Amino acid sequence: MIDFSHLPTPTNKNIAIKLKPAAERAVKQGHPWIFEDAITKQSHDGVAGDLVVIYDKRKNKFLAVGLYDPNSPIRVKILQANQPAQINQAWFTEKLLKAQSIRQPLIDKGIKGYRLVYGESDHFPGLILDRYNETLVMKIYSAMWVPHLQTVLSALQDTIHFERLVLRLSRGIDTDKFGLFDGQVLIGEAVTEPIQFIENGITLSADVIHGHKTGFFFDQRDNRQRVRELSNDRTVLDVFSYVGAFSVYALVGGAKHVTALDISQPAMDALADNVALNNLSPDTITPMVADAFDGMAYLAKQKQQFDLVIVDPPSFAKSQAEVDRALTSYKRLVQLALPLVAPDGILLMASCSSRVKPDTFFNLIINTANQSGYGLDIIETTSHALDHPIGFPEAEYLKAMFVYIKK
Repeated sequence: MIDFSHLPTPTNKNIAIKLKPAAERAVKQGHPWIFEDAITKQSHDGVAGDLVVIYDKRKNKFLAVGLYDPNSPIRVKILQANQPAQINQAWFTEKLLKAQSIRQPLIDKGIKGYRLVYGESDHFPGLILDRYNETLVMKIYSAMWVPHLQTVLSALQDTIHFERLVLRLSRGIDTDKFGLFDGQVLIGEAVTEPIQFIENGITLSADVIHGHKTGFFFDQRDNRQRVRELSNDRTVLDVFSYVGAFSVYALVGGAKHVTALDISQPAMDALADNVALNNLSPDTITPMVADAFDGMAYLAKQKQQFDLVIVDPPSFAKSQAEVDRALTSYKRLVQLALPLVAPDGILLMASCSSRVKPDTFFNLIINTANQSGYGLDIIETTSHALDHPIGFPEAEYLKAMFVYIKK
């Protein structure tokens, strides 16, 4: 168990602020972010994790309470709006119970891997909590959570049954200052091997200590299940395959063969482990370690085609300034994918860039196909899974389109 005596504790003096009219309206409507330039009056300077009370500018009435983040242009992240609340262990417990109730349909289906807390949408701004069987992995993106860590962990232990809790930290958090480190086990036994969990009856594993984010991407669960349903007797190309979750689903669904393309050899090693966990033949999958763009171009040059092509890239637009470049990258991926799809085959294109809106992304796929001389029939478009609720516009990032490609 972590020694909390080395961590800062919440200060007793709340910060009071008032906002510009537009920001006031946004807070009243439930938006969880207050930017620095929206603040017109602030009672005093604060430190990361101070509680901030926002008051109505004209009537001086309570608007919201949030956490102060002096190191971010989003200066205050709202915990609760419109209804006063005391932010303590009981409050965190209530929000955790609410979050778990939203995921209850997944729990009832026997799914052992899911996102238990999705940041702002579950009233924990800048914090996510993923469940891997009996292991919880908490990732915090702001030092504002450090003074409240003990309270949150106590609420978790009182509310959620688990055996281990792993801490993952954003790069922006000064680990030396707090004595914390990425991959630290806060509760329970040390992690000595990848954690196994069940998803839709399939056994998968994740490196919760060193893997991307918390080790796995639960957000594509529904799309993986759809791939499983579409894969019978098909050849499949899985681009940006990471640890091979789409690949394993395709094989379980009856795919004749899967080619998995990713730049990371450790990811390919994890893919092999996931194949073995499900008693699938290693002969049914071909790993290809290469840059996705280069690898797709190579496969096209070799005149290879697949009945189902999956393209699930990482986020290309981490800021608004990167959107145009992201759209160029998406267009190039569609152009590379089209000739790899066999006649009457299926293409799945996905995007996890929140700054690229669904209509923009879907129209890009359609227009690029038409400009390249391909017709397409849309099978379906998809958005977030149940455990990634969209509580405000910026929380929506995932979108995907399944299409039949007509030569």
